[in-house]
Amino acid sequence: MAAEIRKLALFVDETHMEMGKTIDPPTRRAAAVAVVKNPFAGRYEEDLSLLMDIGAELGGLLGKRCVEALGIAPEAAESYGKAAMVGEDGELEHAAAILHPKLGAPLRAEIGGGKALIPSSKKMGGPGHVLDIPLGHKDAAYVRSHFDGMEVRLNDAPRAGEILVAVAVTASGRPLPRVGGLVKDDIKGEDGLR
Repeated sequence: MAAEIRKLALFVDETHMEMGKTIDPPTRRAAAVAVVKNPFAGRYEEDLSLLMDIGAELGGLLGKRCVEALGIAPEAAESYGKAAMVGEDGELEHAAAILHPKLGAPLRAEIGGGKALIPSSKKMGGPGHVLDIPLGHKDAAYVRSHFDGMEVRLNDAPRAGEILVAVAVTASGRPLPRVGGLVKDDIKGEDGLR
């Protein structure tokens, strides 16, 4: 295992009521977070392949934890997102190396596929800073009901030489969606857009 994991955390939220209206079934989102050692903290490194390998490990691990927390079959996952926050001794490119080249395929394997691009965000920060994880439908990026986000925060991470990596998965879209656009029942699933 390339990833030196200091901490794992899991967040689940369910919305049962919004604006006085009952949400039935409740909307459900889960985020799994790993705090890992940044092997390149404090120094420039041209070859970031070690961070890419860490991303591959974390994509599967965190995706599986989200699905398990939601108590759904992998195919029932509807949207996903990923994000990373690098501590002060790292750089944004370290977050990009974890998130982009290799994290997606293992995540998709754990959630029963996914044709759409996985929304992502990267930032620098320290302990207690909020990390926003953007969300979008896993098979069709134009499904507006699933444009969403989830916040995570750990009071002790990321430390200077760490990276906080998060994956979010939902079993639904937003509560009470009504801004139009493509609806999930009309997804063709051919191009990741529609």
